Amino acid sequence: MSAAGGKQVYRAEPTGQHPAPPETGLPPREKRFRVRVPARHNGKLQAVMAAVDQDDELYALWYMQNVTAVVRLGMSDHGPVHVHLVANLALHLLRMLLRHGVTPSIVRDHGLTPDDAEVVVVLAALMHDLGMSIHRANHEEYSLILADRKLPGLLAPAYPDPGTRAIVQSEILHAIISHRSDGRPLTLEAGVVRVADALDMAKGRSRIPFEKGAINIHSVSAMAVESVTLTDGEEKPIRVHIVLRNSAGIFQVDSLLKEKLKGSGLEPYIEVLAESTGREEPLVRVFQL
Repeated sequence: MSAAGGKQVYRAEPTGQHPAPPETGLPPREKRFRVRVPARHNGKLQAVMAAVDQDDELYALWYMQNVTAVVRLGMSDHGPVHVHLVANLALHLLRMLLRHGVTPSIVRDHGLTPDDAEVVVVLAALMHDLGMSIHRANHEEYSLILADRKLPGLLAPAYPDPGTRAIVQSEILHAIISHRSDGRPLTLEAGVVRVADALDMAKGRSRIPFEKGAINIHSVSAMAVESVTLTDGEEKPIRVHIVLRNSAGIFQVDSLLKEKLKGSGLEPYIEVLAESTGREEPLVRVFQL
């Protein structure tokens, strides 16, 4: 997060490029990508993230997500880096909305706090693709099954009361299922996770399948996105600024991001601006069926 001309600015890929293809076998702890979010003064989020950091089974599921996506299906990254980026995007989106006076659903409906809303969006973002460890088809439903089993242990350090823990868990599961293409988010937090998932679109995410020869509209259009930045908006509270190095990236904006934004509940708060770098870079020189 930085300031430019008095505006808050958040670049959507804080860790740089997505990593190399998954190594054969689960990497040892010392070689694993460490998922981090700025927990600031949120003690509940700090406790939850400490539990996440120590959960070897959760990391193994993230590893398997990428085996299914990158190794077996030639898709874009769905592993630890993807969920890290989505969690950070979701958290920053939520905090920007809070700064503009928007009330989280968990505050409005249950009398809980914005800190609890942060826990919901971060854990939903970290677990939204767990079902990819099983299969791409219906992975959102499989994610619910796996997350429902994992969440009690991850939430317990921050929520010793079983009633409050059940409420927070239910809100996380709602956010997870609402990220699917036909999902209907009923909470602000679910809408945040849905949109944040679509914002991990910069070129690093598709680099592996693209360089391995997976030439399709998804890989090419993602390679065409130079950067994604969140700033204060001009007409709405938040602006998503997308820089394209090739006009093929319009597919990511018009078909994917627009679809996730529509029905998210965040339409009144987010404006999207996509513009070219002015240098149209050729991404595909030969394409053969």
